[in-house]
Amino acid sequence: MTTLQRRFALSAMGARDLKRGILYSTLLNLAFILPSIFVFIFFTDFLRPAFGRGEARYGWELYLSLAVAFSLVTVLIAYMQYTSTFMAVYRESADRRIRVAEKLRRLPLAFFGRHDLSDLTSTIMADNTELEHTFSHAVPQLFASLISVVLIILSLCFYDWRLSVALLAPLPLAVLIHLGTRRLLRGRFQENYRLKRQVTEDIQQGLENICEIKAYSGEEAYLEALDHSLHVLEGEMIRDELMASACMHSSVILLRLGLAFVAILGASLLQAGELDLVAYLVFLVFGSSVYIPIEEVLNYSILLSYLDVRISRMRQIDEMPTQTGKAEVSVRRYDITFDHVTFAYQEGQEVLHDISFTARQGQVTALVGASGGGKSTIAKLAARFWDIDAGRITLGGRDISQIDPEALLAHYAIVFQDVVLFNASVMDNIRIGRSGATDEEVRQAARLARCEEFISQLPEGYDTLIGENGQKLSGGERQRISIARALLKDAPVILLDEATASLDVENETLLQQGLSELVRDKTVLIIAHRMRTIRRADQVIVLRDGRITESGSPEELLARDGDFAAMVAQQTEQAPRIEG
Repeated sequence: MTTLQRRFALSAMGARDLKRGILYSTLLNLAFILPSIFVFIFFTDFLRPAFGRGEARYGWELYLSLAVAFSLVTVLIAYMQYTSTFMAVYRESADRRIRVAEKLRRLPLAFFGRHDLSDLTSTIMADNTELEHTFSHAVPQLFASLISVVLIILSLCFYDWRLSVALLAPLPLAVLIHLGTRRLLRGRFQENYRLKRQVTEDIQQGLENICEIKAYSGEEAYLEALDHSLHVLEGEMIRDELMASACMHSSVILLRLGLAFVAILGASLLQAGELDLVAYLVFLVFGSSVYIPIEEVLNYSILLSYLDVRISRMRQIDEMPTQTGKAEVSVRRYDITFDHVTFAYQEGQEVLHDISFTARQGQVTALVGASGGGKSTIAKLAARFWDIDAGRITLGGRDISQIDPEALLAHYAIVFQDVVLFNASVMDNIRIGRSGATDEEVRQAARLARCEEFISQLPEGYDTLIGENGQKLSGGERQRISIARALLKDAPVILLDEATASLDVENETLLQQGLSELVRDKTVLIIAHRMRTIRRADQVIVLRDGRITESGSPEELLARDGDFAAMVAQQTEQAPRIEG
C-alpha cells in the first residue's frame, strides 16, 4: 500500500482502489481467454472420431451452457472492473484536486514565489486530468497484463515447454528494444512537458500584459515569439510520437515472429510424431492471445514514463512542508515585536539583517526608506506569509511561528498596494472582510472608505459586477474597496502597505479621516513613501538595505537630521517643482 501511494502519489483509499482494479483487470484479461477455451473444448471433442478415440462426448446442451456461463462471468467481471477502475479513479481524481488545493492553501508564500501561476494551474487541472485518464485506462491494465502474461506462459509451459520457448523466443530482444525506447523517451517527455509549460506561460503572459503589448506596438513581436514556441512544441511532439510508435511497432512485429516459430517447430514435431495435433492447435489458437497482454504491457509502460513527469510534480507538492501551529490562540494585547529577525527569500541573499523593534497596540508604527529596503517584507513577515530564518516575531508575546496561519490572520486586516478584487458585486467584494456582515455594515464601511460617491454612479450601485480584478474601476476606486474591506473586518492589527498610493491628494486627505477610524486602539504597521501620510505616526522605523538606521517619533527623527530628515527635505523640495 505504501509503495503504491508513493509511486503514484495516491491517497490510502486510492491505493486500495488501485489494488482492487488490478485484481479485476487481471480477471477480465483471463475472462477474455474463455472463448478460446470454449473453442479448444469443442475442437478437442469434435476431433475425437478423427483420431479414432470414439464418438464425441458432449452434446450441444453443454456448449450452450458453457457459452452462457462464460458470457455471464465475463459481464460480471467487466462490471466489477469498471467500478473498481473508472468510478474509483474519478473519485480519487476529485479527492486529489481537493487535496492539492488544500495543500496549496497551507503552503508558505515562498512556494508561490518560485512557481508561475500557469505552472500551478497546469498541476491542478492538466496534470490531474492526465492522471485521471491514465489511471482509468492504463495503470491497472498494465499490472493486470503483467500478471496475465505470467499465468498464461506458465500454463503453456506446463502444456508443452518446447512450443512455449518458440512462442516467446523473440520476447527478450523485443523487451531490450522497449527498454531502450523508454529510457530515450523519458528525457524527451520531460523536455516536451517543459515546452508545453512554456507555451502556456507565454499565452498567459500575453493575456495579462495585453495593454502594455498594444501600447508599445508589440503585437507582431509577441505573436512571432508565440508562433515560434508553438512550432517548436509541435515539432517536438511529432518527433516523440514518431519515435515512440516506430520503436513500439518494431517490438510488436518482432514479437509476432514467435507464431512463425511455433508453426515451423510444431509442424516438425507433428511430423515426427512427438506432438499431438490438438496441442499444436492449442498453441496456434492461444499464441496470438499471449501477445495481446504483452503488447499492452509495452504500450502502457511507455505511457507510464510520460505519466512519471506529472506524478513527480504531484509528489513534489505533497512533500512540501506546510506552515502549522495552534488553531486556537488567545491574545490579550496585540503588540508586534521583531526580535533580531533575519530573513532571505533565497539562501545566501539576506533581505533583512538583525531587525528589532516593537509596534505597540494603540500606536501607528511607520516603515519608511528607499525601495528595496525591506519594508514590505517586514509587513508580510508580521502576518507570517513567510517564516523567518533567524530571530523571533511575537504577537502579544506569543511566537507567531507557533500559531496556525489562518488563526493568526483572523487578527489582521491587510491593505496592500496590489489590490485583488473578484468578478462579483461591489457589496460582495467588500463583504469579504467579514462574511457575516449586514448590508448596512457594508455600506458604513464603504462610507468611511469614501466609496459611496463612485458606487452611487455605478449602473446598479452596490450590486454592480465590477469585472475580473475590478477592471471596471479605476486604481483609486479599487484601493478604496480594499480599505473598506479592512474597515469592515475591524481586526486588532492593521497592515497598510502604500494604502493610499493610487489616490490623488484630495481623496487621500478625505480617506485619512476614514483610516483614523480604522486604526483607533489598534496595532498599526504602515508603509509609505509620502511623508505626509505618516506625519501623525507614533513611531517611525527607517530602513536602508534591510537594516534599521534610525527609529523614533517624527519630531525626534527630524531633530536628529538623519536619513528621515533628508527624505522629508527631499520631498518638500520636490513638491513645488512637481506642482509647477
